[in-house]
Amino acid sequence: MTSSIVVLISGSGSNLQAIIDAVKAEEIPGEIRAVISNKAEAYGLERAKQAGIATEVLSHTDFSSRESFDQAMIRLINQYDPDLVVLAGFMRILSPAFVQYFEGRLLNIHPSLLPKFQGLHTHKRAIEAGEKEHGASVHFVTEELDGGPVFIQAAVELDKEDTPESLAAKVLKQEHLIYPIAVKWVLEGRIQLKGGVPYLDGISLANNIPKLSV
Repeated sequence: MTSSIVVLISGSGSNLQAIIDAVKAEEIPGEIRAVISNKAEAYGLERAKQAGIATEVLSHTDFSSRESFDQAMIRLINQYDPDLVVLAGFMRILSPAFVQYFEGRLLNIHPSLLPKFQGLHTHKRAIEAGEKEHGASVHFVTEELDGGPVFIQAAVELDKEDTPESLAAKVLKQEHLIYPIAVKWVLEGRIQLKGGVPYLDGISLANNIPKLSV
């Protein structure tokens, strides 16, 4: 039976497009059943429509609290019976109840080599810190912001001329490579979580996270 994926977005959806393309190429053994956004103007919804994928909008502004929005989001996601929920630029801090509900099947991609530079403005902070390399990480989502178990990364070198914008563009290209790989690994069962530690093909990644370098 084909695995079911639901993708949550808030913006342009370029990582969503990378996953759509990988599904279309049969590189990912699954089907994107729905793309859900908290913003009606998110261009990612158009990407989904062009690919024939169901779209939903659930605006957080219609709810009095983060918790009530997240409970409504859980109900909406469950209509599509997902094996995996993928955050692709979903700009909301999730409540503990939401994270716990989807524990082990909720992925996020973050634009830094975690655990460095959790939170926002990662590219600017990497430049200011004098880092020699920067990148992106895919991780399971936990209650700690950008603190869940990482199981694949991609690294880029920093140039002296790099600005936050140029660095962001370099990192985004790598995001488009590793996010489809991460989704594929999870759906194929190659990634397993045991005691909060990710294992790839039975080998612990606690101190040896796969990293693509360019």
